[in-house]
Amino acid sequence: MSAVTQTLAPRPAGGPVQSARDSLVVAKRNLIRMTRIPEVVIFGLIQPIMFVVLFSYVFGGSMNIGGTTDPAVYREFLMAGIFAQTVTFATAGAGAGIADDMHKGLIDRFRSLPMSRGAVLTGRTLADLVQTALTLLVLAIVALLVGWRIHEGVPKALGAFGLLLLLGYAFTWIGALIGLSVRTPEAATSGGLVWLFPVTFISNAFVDSSQMTPWLRHIADWNPFSATVQACRELFGNPGVSDSPAWPMQHPVWASLLWSVVIVVAFRTLSVRKYRNATA
Repeated sequence: MSAVTQTLAPRPAGGPVQSARDSLVVAKRNLIRMTRIPEVVIFGLIQPIMFVVLFSYVFGGSMNIGGTTDPAVYREFLMAGIFAQTVTFATAGAGAGIADDMHKGLIDRFRSLPMSRGAVLTGRTLADLVQTALTLLVLAIVALLVGWRIHEGVPKALGAFGLLLLLGYAFTWIGALIGLSVRTPEAATSGGLVWLFPVTFISNAFVDSSQMTPWLRHIADWNPFSATVQACRELFGNPGVSDSPAWPMQHPVWASLLWSVVIVVAFRTLSVRKYRNATA
């Protein structure tokens, strides 16, 4: 009799349809987990609301936007930057969540199942995207209460929010790579924030980049974060749209889309590769 060798280890399911199904299952798992830890969502909402209030009422009267220091003008100028900062700061939470799953061995349990390797990370980033969308909705309501308005119609406003969510999703993949590269959730949180502050503040989010020194303005104008902020100001019809000759500032919508897609492709590839090596 000939011996028949059987492989007991499950094989990852292949195909884009199966991968998408696995990703949605993991996303559902993470969303259920978020509902059971509501304080994480609540604290995620409080921080951007504090930024809106502090920047609007503490710095509003001292900022020169378009030749005026009217606080109402600055509030409208500010909101695109606050929206963009909020979606990008979700990066730290994504990194910490993945690092926590790695630390507890949950990722290894997922790896033992016959599922797509990239589904674990994709599901996590999709769940974070849903949470970011919820935060953005609440923040938009707060912005309307403090005087922010859209002036170019609902379709363009929805396009701006779409660009914001795409940027947030792209940055979440950076957080995923950081979470896979460190040993503890605390290190992932610190690592996720340490690079975000220069990215968000060396930009046109809170001040007009024309008021910066030439070399710093050049960095700000080519910052992917600045492209999304500029695109949102154009689509919302808010004041403070930069007249910089830099290509991203002249074509902010296309620049925002291009930057976000490049970041997703590059960091998803690196994250999936890191995931395979880290759990092998």
